[in-house]
Amino acid sequence: MPHADRILRVDLSAERTTSSEIPERWLEHYVGGKGVGARYLYEELEPGTDPEAPANILLFMVGPLTGYTPGEQRYAAITKSPLTGAFLDSYGGGTFPGRLAGSLADHLGILVTGRADEPVVLSIADGEATLEPAADLWGCDAKATCERFPDSAVACIGPAGESGVRYATIASDGGDHHAGRGGAGTVMGSKNLKAVVARDPPPDGLPSLRAEYGEAFAESDAGRWLAASDTLETVDFANEVGVLPTRGWQEGQFEGTEDIGIQRVRERANGRERPDDPVPGGFRVDSDEGESVPRGATPIVLGAGLGIDDFGAVATLGAVCDRLAMDVITVGNAIAWAVRASQEGVIDRDLSFGDEAVARTLIDEIVYQSTPLGEALAAGVEAAVERFGGEDLIPTVKGMELSSYDPRGAETMALAYATSDRGGCHRRARPVELEAVGDAPDRDSRVDAVIAEQNRRAVLWSLIVDDFLAEVFETDHGAEWLAAVGYDLESAALEQVGERIWTLVRLFNVREGFTRADDELPATLTEPLDDSSEGTAVDRSTFDALLEQYYASREWDRQGRPTRSLLRRLELAAVVDEATRISH
Repeated sequence: MPHADRILRVDLSAERTTSSEIPERWLEHYVGGKGVGARYLYEELEPGTDPEAPANILLFMVGPLTGYTPGEQRYAAITKSPLTGAFLDSYGGGTFPGRLAGSLADHLGILVTGRADEPVVLSIADGEATLEPAADLWGCDAKATCERFPDSAVACIGPAGESGVRYATIASDGGDHHAGRGGAGTVMGSKNLKAVVARDPPPDGLPSLRAEYGEAFAESDAGRWLAASDTLETVDFANEVGVLPTRGWQEGQFEGTEDIGIQRVRERANGRERPDDPVPGGFRVDSDEGESVPRGATPIVLGAGLGIDDFGAVATLGAVCDRLAMDVITVGNAIAWAVRASQEGVIDRDLSFGDEAVARTLIDEIVYQSTPLGEALAAGVEAAVERFGGEDLIPTVKGMELSSYDPRGAETMALAYATSDRGGCHRRARPVELEAVGDAPDRDSRVDAVIAEQNRRAVLWSLIVDDFLAEVFETDHGAEWLAAVGYDLESAALEQVGERIWTLVRLFNVREGFTRADDELPATLTEPLDDSSEGTAVDRSTFDALLEQYYASREWDRQGRPTRSLLRRLELAAVVDEATRISH
């Protein structure tokens, strides 16, 4: 089975589409998905480009395994983030990834540049791309946009992306799935690109491998957990171990968890996304905004984070964000910052935790930027701090708000957040799940666990494989599957692929001006929580020692820059351009 080896290029300014070969060396070194997308971004994006300028690049990438593997399919949206100014890879699931892979034929992705004069839809079928006018879709939410293409799969923006909210998402399946964090939808909006529509069915093949791995996945710890609870049980887990961010990161446990946790979701659910699948997907629930599929982040940031213990209210707030197509994690943190800023006298507003109406009002102000506060919050917490003051209320890393776990209950999680390539993201590595139960006792093992998981996920997101499948891909990192689609890469080579991709993304961020200071711990996390949760603060000296060890283990210098010896070992020395300041 020959593998895809081409890239579709779309210049929206010139209304031109072309196709070109991906260098064979890139496929060997980066495979697809995140890796190949990162290579194009580093190669072709001019340093210092404004993320919302026409010159920014936006890639929609699949991997060589997209459409074949069990579990949920994924695609990657890759660009320079308007929220952080750093590298951004954001992943969406649902029906779109498989159909995009089928529609792309022998292409691994789409590279979009420029800006259309008027709103357009990019239609993909039979390996070709066409542009269609979409002025009548501008202003539609994610649900209405997807409904306009009933026989296709759609990745679209909503009003948040159109208005320039810097954390707008790319939504699929009517808002049930999102390429969520960092503002890929904002970049789409800046390009007047309303939607990408995949017309063809998913690729069909490798049934025996799919059945074998599907059975193994269903029987794995991750498969059983997802079948039972999807990601919603993270609320109960985080609360139990004292790392649930509550009322704007002031507490580590929420007394209303029982009312917004997994048991309440099961009581309210109408069913599952894929009821006949061994791993049946998310829970479908009714809300005042219609049916929605909340993920674990929804009750964490819009429930506990805002002190709201009514699941119906939380589900409704989540559905509103899904339809508007903006990241619930940043929205929840932005609202929490506003409430805390109000209580601290930083802003002249009467806002309180536990009030759904306050949250709904602020969401409207954000998406339509109808007030000075809404305008500031639409650019993220750090922008609001710059405008009004009130720093150290909500933690951020590289301009991105933290998400599910409070690292004051698990110090290694602070390292994972701080070194995440796209900002305060819990998906690059989750050592909290080890440390919280005492399985990572010493510094070296903590650092090694973070690095190994970051590298492993870089490989999975290049294949592209759902990272929850990691347990059944651990043995050979996907080498058996890659052989079946025409790649000749052994397990050891794939381990190095993950390290190479992580290093390349670090080079991109270094070129954009990121330094060790951007890997520092947010000051608020060194202050104790207000409640009696275990692990009430991250010790600064412990964190600094972990970061030093991380740099040494990564073969980066003390400023966090990859060394020349590392670049030679990873065959990246010839890739680095003169604008990237590396260690001598």
